[in-house]
Amino acid sequence: MGTTLGFAEDELRRLAGSKSFERGLGYLSSVSTLEIGESEITATVDGTDAYEVELTEHEDGLTGWCSCPYGQEGNFCKHCVAVGLTVLRQAESVPRQRAAAASRGRQLDAWLESLTRDELLSLVREHLAGDRCVRRRLELRAATAGGDPGAVRERVLGLLDTRPFARYGYVEYADARAYGLQAAEAVAALRTWMGTGRAAEAVEVAREAIAALGRTYGEIDDSDGVIGDVATGLAEVHLDACRAARPDVARTAEWLVDHLLGDLNDATDIALSDYEEVLGEAGMTRAHELVVAAWRANPKGWAEKYLMEQLMTAEGSVDALIAVHAADLSPTGATHLLIAQELERADRRADALEWAERGLREADLDQGPDSRLVDFVCERYTRAGRPAEVVAVRRDVLLRRRSLAAYQDLRTAARAANCWDETERVRALDTLRADARRKSLVHSGSALVDALLDDDDHDAAWEAAAEGYADGHQWLTLADRVRDGRPADALAVYLRRIGPLLTQTGDAAYEHLTELLLSARACHRTLGTQDAFAAYMAALRTDQKRKRKLMALLDRHGL
Repeated sequence: MGTTLGFAEDELRRLAGSKSFERGLGYLSSVSTLEIGESEITATVDGTDAYEVELTEHEDGLTGWCSCPYGQEGNFCKHCVAVGLTVLRQAESVPRQRAAAASRGRQLDAWLESLTRDELLSLVREHLAGDRCVRRRLELRAATAGGDPGAVRERVLGLLDTRPFARYGYVEYADARAYGLQAAEAVAALRTWMGTGRAAEAVEVAREAIAALGRTYGEIDDSDGVIGDVATGLAEVHLDACRAARPDVARTAEWLVDHLLGDLNDATDIALSDYEEVLGEAGMTRAHELVVAAWRANPKGWAEKYLMEQLMTAEGSVDALIAVHAADLSPTGATHLLIAQELERADRRADALEWAERGLREADLDQGPDSRLVDFVCERYTRAGRPAEVVAVRRDVLLRRRSLAAYQDLRTAARAANCWDETERVRALDTLRADARRKSLVHSGSALVDALLDDDDHDAAWEAAAEGYADGHQWLTLADRVRDGRPADALAVYLRRIGPLLTQTGDAAYEHLTELLLSARACHRTLGTQDAFAAYMAALRTDQKRKRKLMALLDRHGL
């Protein structure tokens, strides 16, 4: 890291956002105990409490950490801004302060090197007595060096114990970092131990460590992924230890499958394929037996299905993989689609289309088929030059799922087949109109009005809305669309929407009211009735004069 600063005020604003940046300006006088190191900047900022702040410069930019609640959510907070701005205001002295930090580091190293063995031991013992975490880490290193498996196991599991960091059984974000640093010592110790010829013992302890962390992982706020890195490290140590020790392959396969089928693999994300070389043919055969037995006992279990899919994919057995999917078919046809995709990858296109078509036929009548399955079938029909069948599929989807998207898809297909205007549009609109009659449309409107608007058939859309098939949002959209050609009708819609807003307060209500008034003014201008609008606005302003924010907003828009 160079002696000059690697960030500027614009970077602080980008990281914090405008609001936090502006608030940070008010905390410049609250920054104290500022220390500028070679790459880190630390300080205390007095707010609701005294918050610790740490800024770190990396090659790819600046990061900030703060002990305040907002900072603990991973945000670059106002306190980080205040520290960054304070440093920028004394940028000229940064090279000197960084040089001094480097000098202090060298001075500390020189002093430590000058101490005798007894003096160093005394210093270490002094810190061991005052820092429990340091003591536990050194105890683990001592046990590792001494080769006592029981002691190493005890210390490793002790480092993974969350209780010293937990509050009411949960490790909060503020404490996860410290816990992660401690837990990482367990990974380092196991790797060191493995390097001393203790790979077989490391296999066993690593398994216990993986299980211990897996049991508590859901009780830790690991937003930064620190604990996930520890879990990955434990999994890597276990695999490396297995490669070195070559433990019994059947027992290893049993542990592995049991772990993968359990609830503790979320943290480590171990995959069966990672162990293929360690297990060899005999071990993989045993793993295959265990996975198949577990799947047969619980074919709908997510873990069993996923593991079986992994196994069949690795073995290249398409028919066996299809059997796994077919044992638990989704009512939406989503599983049929997975099967079709697998068959296509195996260049069995006719079988793939047959499974996809079956998915359409077997889909739940109320839910309808998965949209991805519908797209899959329609794309294959299109490639095969079967446009009429694409229309039939899209028509069936509209009957089950009466939505604007389904209408648009049918329109696209029917136009490609040259049958939209003559037959399909009338039939589709009848379907949506029948659906609108059955539903209560007060809060959701109707797909009928949406479809007519999407067709730019404004007269028909207005007629449908007048029949009661539109909600408030659709009425506004319709008014905006017809305002130039039917200003009186549009004005009536705007005035109906303005009335209820006059009794409301708040920025959102004022902004919406202003938008409606601007639209109403446009209608009056088209009608040539500006005097009527002026009288209306005068009465409105008199009635609403106590709402100062609203008055200011109206002034800004010339209303």
